[in-house]
Amino acid sequence: MRYLTSAMVMAVSLGASGAQAQQRPPLVLAAASLQESLTAAADAWAKKGHVKPTISFAASSALARQVESGAPADLFVSADEDWMNALAAKNLIVASTRVTFLGNRLVVAAPAGSKVRIPVRPPAALVRVLTAGPLAMADTAVPAGKYGQASLEKLGVWAKVSPKVVRAENVRATLALVERGAAPLAIVYATDAKASAKVRIAGVFPETTHPAITYPIARLKTSTNPEAEGFRRFLFSPAGKAIFVRYGFSAR
Repeated sequence: MRYLTSAMVMAVSLGASGAQAQQRPPLVLAAASLQESLTAAADAWAKKGHVKPTISFAASSALARQVESGAPADLFVSADEDWMNALAAKNLIVASTRVTFLGNRLVVAAPAGSKVRIPVRPPAALVRVLTAGPLAMADTAVPAGKYGQASLEKLGVWAKVSPKVVRAENVRATLALVERGAAPLAIVYATDAKASAKVRIAGVFPETTHPAITYPIARLKTSTNPEAEGFRRFLFSPAGKAIFVRYGFSAR
């Protein structure tokens, strides 16, 4: 009987382990600027005994279009409110799960060894610096590109700077143009510049020159993964926010 009981306990334990191993990880679609921070958050979640989420990083616009096309995913984290609004308008998110939990700053990144400084005023000085070579920016369909153009328009220099702009598909591709030496300057988020040892922040745009840079998260209507909601809540918990703050984001 003792051996039978031991065998039953072992069978139950093996069955539980097998079920956990076979559990499908939640799929998170997340803005490209969250690569390091969200990966660290997923690692922290996994250390708590949960299955580690699978994360797909890209431009918020591209990810939102994937959701609109029926891509099977559980959570969406956008780098702006507009793309989350677009999914909400099509009833593709669970409205009660939408939370705006992070903020960021818009900066100009230059090569690490560069001495250039970005003067916000007067406009002529700003134009002179930004048009000294190609200016890398994300496409205007992408939040970072939208914020960048808004700032340059508010500062009154967009008309003169736009002919020098080189567009990239997302903010990390924009940053890579400076990292590779293809452009001397790039408009990116502060957290992107912080993530790269190859660049430094040459200037920071006043927050009054562009819409607030915020990151909303929501569970998608098609989500059936029981782990998704727990991970969503973890991200904006004090422990989760502390991870993002460590990577340069502001907690909201």
